[in-house]
Amino acid sequence: MKPVYLDNNATTRLDPMVLEAMMPYLTEHYGNPSSIHDFGGPGRVALARARSQLAALLGASYESEIVFTSCATEATSTAIHSAVTLAPEKKEIITTAVEHPATLAVCENLERMGYTIHRLAVNEQGALDLEQYRALLNPNVALVTVMWANNETGVVFPVPEMAEMAHEQGILFHCDAVQYVGKCPISLANTAIDMLSCSGHKFHGPKGIGALYIRRNTRFRPFLRGGHQERGRRAGTENIAGIVGMGAASELADIHMPMMQSGVVALRDRLEQGLVAQIPHALIMGKGQPRTPNTLNMAFEFIEGEAILLLMNQVGIAASSGSACTSGSLEPSHVMRAMSIPYTAAHGSIRFSLSRYTREKEIDHVIEQLPDIVSRLRTLSPYWQEGKPQAAITQDFLPTYG
Repeated sequence: MKPVYLDNNATTRLDPMVLEAMMPYLTEHYGNPSSIHDFGGPGRVALARARSQLAALLGASYESEIVFTSCATEATSTAIHSAVTLAPEKKEIITTAVEHPATLAVCENLERMGYTIHRLAVNEQGALDLEQYRALLNPNVALVTVMWANNETGVVFPVPEMAEMAHEQGILFHCDAVQYVGKCPISLANTAIDMLSCSGHKFHGPKGIGALYIRRNTRFRPFLRGGHQERGRRAGTENIAGIVGMGAASELADIHMPMMQSGVVALRDRLEQGLVAQIPHALIMGKGQPRTPNTLNMAFEFIEGEAILLLMNQVGIAASSGSACTSGSLEPSHVMRAMSIPYTAAHGSIRFSLSRYTREKEIDHVIEQLPDIVSRLRTLSPYWQEGKPQAAITQDFLPTYG
């Protein structure tokens, strides 16, 4: 059987139609779109079309609200930088304890500079406390920056409602929508979101291209300076091939949205139910919460997630233990810690993330292989004996992360 790829939250396969759309701009249409001669013309036309395609996917009111960047990390840094630069008297930022490192690292740096960073807690299901959030909103907050969907658990946060609450206090709202765009319908025109980050390679576009949505009339200060590109909001010669690819991927994502909302959900649920039925002491992260249609995060107690991944790789299954940006650490992810997942379960957390290319036979291959892998590893675990966890470390005695 061909290898099974279930790590689509890390990156997705480039759609062949996207590659086809990009190729002319890697070969004959190589002109700089800022040039006034004929060589620049095709690039200018392609840039406008891609902006329109992404604006349509996001449900933006105006194509001009789209600013292309090198990636979502740049887009997020730009949004935060703009907010604090324009309101230097405001020294507070609200985010969550489970944000992507692209947000957390910037906030930690601002914290060292004297800002107060409020990190909203989540419960064991990964849900935010909106009452805590409401209590933190005050005139000294420069920005709220919250992800729409968590990259590890797939849990969807009530971002439109949170943006409305921020606006009631006159506070800017930024959303990291990297794991939401292309998977769930969006209509930014009908929200109070001021800025939003997304990345092309998360929905079958190329790597190295992202975008920042900036609502019309939102005050903004560019991060990269040096040129007039993107209406002066992001300097640097445009990556036309990448932008064309992100535009084409946007149009295809819109077309395939019903499949994400039905077919991919069905496959994810098939995987979840098949594994739960065969593997005891397996926890579903975010169970009972709204989740993105493609994400399943399961914690297998009393064994190491890295060992599971290595053995799955040997039978042709690719998944991950969490964010690709934090993999390799021996500690449970900050998301698992924030959810207060028991220590011996947090270490065995595995994220399966599907795509529109995932097939039923691939899901069945995982259901067939993984129970044996977990069983084999548990026989080697000092915390597991004769098919049961040792009494000394049953659930009542497991340490948890606060």
